[in-house]
Amino acid sequence: MNNQRLVELTNINKTFVTDEIETQALSNINLKIDKGEYVSITGPSGCGKSTLLSLLGLLDNSSAGTYLLASHDASDLSRDERAQIRNKEIGFIFQSFNLISDLTVAENVELPLTYRGDISKQEIAKMVRESLEKVDMAHRANHFPSQLSGGQQQRVAVARAIAGKPSIILADEPTGNLDSKNAHAVMTMLDQLHEEGATICMVTHDPRSADRAERVIEVYDGKIVADQLTKKHQQNSSDFSAIAI
Repeated sequence: MNNQRLVELTNINKTFVTDEIETQALSNINLKIDKGEYVSITGPSGCGKSTLLSLLGLLDNSSAGTYLLASHDASDLSRDERAQIRNKEIGFIFQSFNLISDLTVAENVELPLTYRGDISKQEIAKMVRESLEKVDMAHRANHFPSQLSGGQQQRVAVARAIAGKPSIILADEPTGNLDSKNAHAVMTMLDQLHEEGATICMVTHDPRSADRAERVIEVYDGKIVADQLTKKHQQNSSDFSAIAI
């Protein structure tokens, strides 16, 4: 890890108002993520972890506080500005895959890249091919989502997330709709991406998945109540120290 700050949330609050009733979803959130980190966010249902991921992914704005993402001040952006930064800096992996049924595998991976405006068609084709090869789905490029298993669809979703070489990958319960075999395969894939330098922030309710990260952040009632390094990170640090000696 090179300690280059990628994400910095300062005193973030998020309040939802419905029928004149205010719900405090997040309260005084302070969080820093460096480039190359692998972070998991855990907590019970309704604790605010998905709301936190939505703010990190610029899918929503906070009610108060500041958010810096890859040197962009993302605290008070217009909808179009959020979309532009999101498309370039963030890769998403969702529990429900979110593939478009009438687009092929290749077209699903290609779609976010077509909105960039700074990439040629030739470069887009190359990025799509390389990302599908990385998740071992290049041979299915012309298939449609309905022709794939759940595990294969999530592999395509991972390819879509990494194709644009984002600053950070946000994964929201990436194994939630998968059986244990496919869940293990997807988590192994995330491990490999991290080893290659990807920054990953994952929401999960599964302690086994959470422990595969280097750092586990626990959210409860809209607040961060714990932020701890995992045994994996401690082991990696020990390995590095042994090599350095």
